[in-house]
Amino acid sequence: MQKPIKNLLLNYTAFLTKLLRAKRSHPYHEAQSPSGEAVRKLNNESFQSEDRLNEEFETVAIFNSISGNIHYVSCGTLDGAALPVKKAGFVYSREESNNGFLDEVMKKYGSLVPLCEKDVMGRLKEVFNEDFSHRKPFITREIMKYREKHPKTSTCNFRVFYNKHMLDMDDLATLEGQNWLNDQIINMYGELVMDAVPEKVHFFNSFFHRQLVTKGYNGVKRWTKKVDLFKKTLLLIPIHLEVHWSLITVNIPNRIISFYDSQGIHFKFCVENIRKYLLTEAKEKNRPEFLQGWQTAVTKCIPQQKNDSDCGVFVLQYCKCLALDQPFQFSQEDMPRVRKRIYKELCERQLID
Repeated sequence: MQKPIKNLLLNYTAFLTKLLRAKRSHPYHEAQSPSGEAVRKLNNESFQSEDRLNEEFETVAIFNSISGNIHYVSCGTLDGAALPVKKAGFVYSREESNNGFLDEVMKKYGSLVPLCEKDVMGRLKEVFNEDFSHRKPFITREIMKYREKHPKTSTCNFRVFYNKHMLDMDDLATLEGQNWLNDQIINMYGELVMDAVPEKVHFFNSFFHRQLVTKGYNGVKRWTKKVDLFKKTLLLIPIHLEVHWSLITVNIPNRIISFYDSQGIHFKFCVENIRKYLLTEAKEKNRPEFLQGWQTAVTKCIPQQKNDSDCGVFVLQYCKCLALDQPFQFSQEDMPRVRKRIYKELCERQLID
């Protein structure tokens, strides 16, 4: 009796081993014997282990598809499309690559500051043809690891040139988080706005008003040597007082000087300075029709900031919307996204819709 029992146990062990190696595509039918529950438990543990292994492979695939450290090699399935290990048979090898998505972002923008979640998800969907929204926490962690491995010193020589403007990483860094924008960012972006609609808009350098106040009209007389302001439709004049940015606009055809402020402040003396400047400019350029009829207005019911750091971002957004005849459909909650977009626009030297 002992030998048949021993053979039965060996056969049953082999049967269990076969079950543990089975794929999910070969479902195991519940055993009716008292040990059926134990068999199912062992089988489930096997599948869970396989899932964890597949998830590890897929995790590596996700990260390296955006950082460029692993290449997938097709085994001739699904037309050679690059898919996660769990979906198709692939082999992988660790190789250094400079073509990863994050590497591309670093090369193009000097940092990951303008990188949006939408960009990463879009790239992953492009590579794998699948939505990875459920893997956001992991992707965020891997991007943080990438940041740690690529210190800012590695891109310290990054520069952006446009006309007479030059931005370095210190300038671009003012667009990160809740930093205050500096004059260089304001001025180059203002010129991008002006160049998008050159027949209509003239943007004044942020130092214009400061120079006008300290040196009078003669101090800025040459600033319009090559331009006739009165042939324009809209003048954009950023105002920087101490630690706050505001905007003055001039509607030339309607002779209206307006003041925009994201904290609801109204600096009347600034508006008066611009009014006097326009009268003197009209006289100097022999444009008598613009020597009278000017009105001033404080623009209310516009998007307002809810912190102490985004005034410059609001000014640039005002400028863009006014120049392109777009409604003010933005708020404080949009500022992180707007900062990233402005960063991209500066590096790409053109406005993005």
